Amino acid sequence: MQPEPAFLLHKRPYRETSALVELLTLAHGRVRAVAQGVQRPGSRSRSRLQPFAPLHVTWVGEGELKRLRLMESHGAAALLVGEGLLCGLYANELLTRVLPVEFPVAEVFAFYTALLEALPRPEGRAAALRRLEHSLLEALDAAPRFAEPDGRGLDPQRRYRFDRASRAFVPGEPGIDGRTLRLLAAGDWGEPGLAGPAKALTRAALAPLLGVRPLRSRALMQELAARRRNGPH
Repeated sequence: MQPEPAFLLHKRPYRETSALVELLTLAHGRVRAVAQGVQRPGSRSRSRLQPFAPLHVTWVGEGELKRLRLMESHGAAALLVGEGLLCGLYANELLTRVLPVEFPVAEVFAFYTALLEALPRPEGRAAALRRLEHSLLEALDAAPRFAEPDGRGLDPQRRYRFDRASRAFVPGEPGIDGRTLRLLAAGDWGEPGLAGPAKALTRAALAPLLGVRPLRSRALMQELAARRRNGPH
């Protein structure tokens, strides 16, 4: 195979010197593989196989678990700290949890790449995360339908609640006003004042895909927010 653009989503030790890895790839979606010898001291692959670093990889194997053959760096890793790092960890955990194995998602890959470029800048994080989440929902045929359950358009003067069963919106309080939903339907994820509604909407749409097990990265983000509210002790 030709070298495939990829990013590391998750890595854990396997046997003595290897690792089990989850990769997001351009043409094959999420790929699970064994990286042999990558845990060995002095391994060149060990320094390359880092989160948020663009890679080119090849693999062999017919089953769900592949074996990496080639792994080359294709640029520097995004330098993430604090909230930016936690947002990156959230994106990696979300994709690992939700994406089926070897399900092609080229658009998700593109939005993930754009996210890594945005995360070092606080003002761009929220919109980039929402775009990634929405592209993931669209790829999995789980995106919100910006209409009422019977197909009628949204009234900008009414408030609506998201209905998980139909993925549409039913009139009701508390909810999001129809004007805001129309802006979100047009992809205006970065418009001022839309950050809160956009986050609430993508979280509600992703909930059925994630199930009841909480995201570790989300808990870490909540801990960081609580520390900021409480201030230094």
